[in-house]
Amino acid sequence: MPAAFELSKVSVERPGKTLLDDVSWRVEENERWVVLGPNGAGKTTLLQIVGAHLHPTTGDVHILGEQLGRVVVAELRTRIGHTSTKIADRIPPSESVRDTVLSAAHGVTGRWQEQYEPEDEARAEQIMGEWGISVLAGRTFGTLSEGERKRVLIARALMTDPELLLLDEPGAGLDLGAREDLLASLDLLSYADDSPALVMVSHHVEEIPAGFTHVLLLRDGRVVAQGPIGETLTADHLSTTFGQRIALDHEGGRYAARRAAYGHRAVRPD
Repeated sequence: MPAAFELSKVSVERPGKTLLDDVSWRVEENERWVVLGPNGAGKTTLLQIVGAHLHPTTGDVHILGEQLGRVVVAELRTRIGHTSTKIADRIPPSESVRDTVLSAAHGVTGRWQEQYEPEDEARAEQIMGEWGISVLAGRTFGTLSEGERKRVLIARALMTDPELLLLDEPGAGLDLGAREDLLASLDLLSYADDSPALVMVSHHVEEIPAGFTHVLLLRDGRVVAQGPIGETLTADHLSTTFGQRIALDHEGGRYAARRAAYGHRAVRPD
């Protein structure tokens, strides 16, 4: 089976800072990965490379059968769905939800004079229905709650039926109810046979949908561990990744983490 993408010894250097250091990573078409790590670990930089928005300083990158540096990236990006706060910031607040989703067919944010085929209109209606946002179609993007925005952004990312879907912290800023609603939808997406390869970046194990199969842990731009989630997402690996002792629980397909106790407090005698 061909890989959705493969990184070989990838590094990203900036003056005085190494953002990624010798990262090798292969994701197959039928896998669903979560990337975990603290702030500054290199998660977003990694996603920018996989999304063909950034070239590494050193190393080789193959995405959907194409080698980065030897392909027209504008064409490659049309095969990749991507959600992030940067994309949300580019959407005009006055843009309708329908047009926010539909305009992905032309790879633009903010509908202007593009012409759309009936198939595009039908696809937008279909994907809005699947993500439960049809009732929002006439609303403007600027009036949506954070949870509604996240759903609209994912629907937009799926509009072009991508071969690879990248989700950059989709649970950030959501309250408990909105987060659980989103995770339920992502869980269904992860189990669907026709879903693209999925990669989600997060800080929190509580945000991992039950259907995700693999995990990559990053710290200071280097891979701490990677592999099948049941074998790789351990308390020891999390402790190394986040620089403190972490206790990990797993129940009903979901994870929960907390700081591990260092011992019992002394009890004052009566």
